[in-house]
Amino acid sequence: MSDEPIMRERPMDENTPRFDADRRDFLAKSWKAGIFLIGAAGTWTSWDLLQPTDEGGLGAVIAAAARGDILDGTTIYVRASQSYLTVIDGEVIALWQRCPHLGCRVEWCASAGGFECACHGSTFNRAGEHVSGPSPRSMDRFEVAVVDDVVEVNTGAIIEGGPSGVFTLDEMPAGESCSGSEA
Repeated sequence: MSDEPIMRERPMDENTPRFDADRRDFLAKSWKAGIFLIGAAGTWTSWDLLQPTDEGGLGAVIAAAARGDILDGTTIYVRASQSYLTVIDGEVIALWQRCPHLGCRVEWCASAGGFECACHGSTFNRAGEHVSGPSPRSMDRFEVAVVDDVVEVNTGAIIEGGPSGVFTLDEMPAGESCSGSEA
């Protein structure tokens, strides 16, 4: 008797399909194909995220708005530069949306006429000067230039906010607070 295994073939008729691969081999190939397809689908759907953007984001110079769109006494939000633009005494300033306390997003509250941090309750006037709350200083600013009647915000040049309690703007937040408490 020899040590070679005996291979027996099942009798096949003409209606029985013939597969050369066994079940394990089939499942291994199926798993590999499935993983490849999931990776390909992930790459396909993420392709736009992998492309460089023209906006630049923080650290770049952003063409934020036309100078005529920002009126004295108004405040507009510019998402591309993550800043609020306002005009004070004829000068356009860009206030970074980040609260100096712990970095939460500061929101403009039109009814109060100032900025409010919903996380910890710091309030700032329209010039970004610290009025109340735990913030250690006023809101940070970005450098601004008006070129050909377009306001350009340099998000790479951050100007640290001044100390608390120093006011250059003679308008304090007044009216109903957006968080529900009186300013």
